[in-house]
Amino acid sequence: MNELFVILLNNLLPIFLIAGVGALLGSFTELNPRSLSQLVLYVFSPCLIFNLLTQSNIDNIVFLRVALFSFVLVLILGVITWIAGAALKFDRTLISSTVMATVFMNAGNYGLPVVLFAFGPEAVPIAGLFFVVNISLAYTAGTVIASLSSTDLKKATLNLLKLPLIYAVLLALLFINTGWRIPVPLARAAQLLGDAAIPCMIILLGLQLKSGNFRVQWAPIALIAGLRLVVSPVLAALILPHFGLFGQTGGTLALQAGMPTAVITTLLSTEYDANPAFASSAVFITTIISPLTITPLLTILGA
Repeated sequence: MNELFVILLNNLLPIFLIAGVGALLGSFTELNPRSLSQLVLYVFSPCLIFNLLTQSNIDNIVFLRVALFSFVLVLILGVITWIAGAALKFDRTLISSTVMATVFMNAGNYGLPVVLFAFGPEAVPIAGLFFVVNISLAYTAGTVIASLSSTDLKKATLNLLKLPLIYAVLLALLFINTGWRIPVPLARAAQLLGDAAIPCMIILLGLQLKSGNFRVQWAPIALIAGLRLVVSPVLAALILPHFGLFGQTGGTLALQAGMPTAVITTLLSTEYDANPAFASSAVFITTIISPLTITPLLTILGA
C-alpha cells in the first residue's frame, strides 16, 4: 500500500510542478491564457490525437468495443449530470461546465501511469485507446457543450468544423486503413507538436489559478467529485460486460473511468468562455482528492 501511495504521489506531483510553472509565468509575464488555449486546441492537440491513433496496434473489434463503451459512459454521465444540475437550479453556463468536468477524465498523464503500475505494460495499449477516445469526445462533444453556454445548438455544432482535430482524425484513419506510410517529415513534426499538448494544458491550469480564475462553488464541485470519482467507475463496471469487455481489459477501463477531471476542461472553458474559473477548481479539487477513491478502487480490482 505504501508503494501505491508513492506511485500516486509520483504521478500527482509532476502535474502540480508543471502547473506551478504556469503560475510563475502568470506572475512574471503577461502571457494570455486564451492565447495558450488556442495554441493547444488548434495545433498541439490535433497532432497528439494523430500520433496516438496512427501508433495504435489494437484489433479493430476491440477498438470499436472500447470506443462504443466510452461513448455510452460519457452519454450516461452527461445525462445524469444535466438532470442533477437542472434539479439543483444551476444556470446554463454552470450546467455546461459541470457536465464537462464530470464526463471527461484525466485518462492520460494521470491514468496511464496508474494503469501501468496496477496491471503492467500489457494493459497500457487499452488504457491509451480509452484516452484517445475520451479526449476525442472532449474535443468534439465537449466543444458543443462548452459552446452551449453562450450560443445555440446549431452554432455550437458548427464549431466542430473549425476544429483541426476532426481533420487530424480523418487523416489518421486514412493512413491506418490504406496502409500508407506516413512521410518522415510529417511524422516527426506531428510527434514534436503532439508531445507539447499535455504539458501546455497543465501550464494553462497554472495560469488560470494565478490569474484569479479559480472559484469554488461547493454544490456543483461536490456533484462532480461524486459522479467523476465514485459513480463513474461503478457505472463502467456495470456496462462493461454488455460490450464484451472482461478481465484485465475491463479492469483497466473501470480504473480509467475513475480518474479525476481532465485538464482539457480548463482549455475548452477558456476558449469558449464557459466559466474557466469553475473548470480550474474542478480539475484541482478532484485531482487532490482522487487518491482517496483510486486507492480502494485498485484494491477492489485486485491490482
